[in-house]
Amino acid sequence: MLYRDTIESEILVHKPWFVTSIFAVVLVVFLMFNLTGTTFGQLMRPVIGDPAQSGIYGRFAIAFVIAIIFCLNIVLIGFVSVKVQIGIVWAELLLLFLAFFNSFNLSMPFISENLPYLITQGAFTTIYISAFSLVFASVIAMIAAIAKLSNNGFAYAIASFYTSFFRGLPLLVQIYLIYLGLPQLGIVIDAIPSGILALSLCVGAYMTEIFRAGIESIDRGQWEASRSMGLGFGLTMRRIILPQALPVIIPPMGNTFISMLKDSSLVSVLGVWELTFLARTIGQPTFQHMEMLITAAFIYWIMSICLELIQSRIEHHFARSRVR
Repeated sequence: MLYRDTIESEILVHKPWFVTSIFAVVLVVFLMFNLTGTTFGQLMRPVIGDPAQSGIYGRFAIAFVIAIIFCLNIVLIGFVSVKVQIGIVWAELLLLFLAFFNSFNLSMPFISENLPYLITQGAFTTIYISAFSLVFASVIAMIAAIAKLSNNGFAYAIASFYTSFFRGLPLLVQIYLIYLGLPQLGIVIDAIPSGILALSLCVGAYMTEIFRAGIESIDRGQWEASRSMGLGFGLTMRRIILPQALPVIIPPMGNTFISMLKDSSLVSVLGVWELTFLARTIGQPTFQHMEMLITAAFIYWIMSICLELIQSRIEHHFARSRVR
């Protein structure tokens, strides 16, 4: 593992060969697109004249200027600290995305009118479906992981079949099988419990392998030492194994939860009033689908950022013993 005090960092963006290579790549990429009809093409009118009549000269001039701006940007960013670099790049990318979405001529009054309902109803429903699914999936994953690590062939067979089956089927198919298939057996489940059950079983299958890998990462000597002290399986797992395995388990588990937050949008096929369903439903009568879908996308993104921050804090907490 590399640490900041064991390597000498080089500012790559100040190397002439690197800047030249980036300039050539950006120039070639933007030559592939005809940007003469865009706002940037209008800004280049004093240089290229009428954008519609500029031809290959206009495309080359626009690509050349963009490549110059891009290279100058990364060179200047290289003079500031890492934290400032991160902030600047985030701000620039966010502005680019906002400019891209602004080109859709979105109706801001329509967005502001429906945004509170998307948050209070859609986002709230999405969060609690995901939260309940995570709890149930964690319980299922822990049981299945222990079964796969046991010497009991019956338990291993059930756990391995479970992980193979639910990782092998698309989540949407699992949702339909549970919501439409169980009533064939006389078991009728409402839409939200069906969605939570499908998410729990599907995500639990993936988390089983995460828990199994985390537990197996602990040296065998830890088990032998606890056994020599007379500790039972449950106490060994709770006091010795899991505290050491959590730093390994939490990063992929957090990624799985963030992924599940977005996968919960598939529950909308059952008519659950979660974020994606409301965004599609609200925009349909007036054909303002893009306004609602982009708004929903930003809400998903903000929720994911919050989860990333929480995951980072939890990782830092459990990794304190590994800090050099």
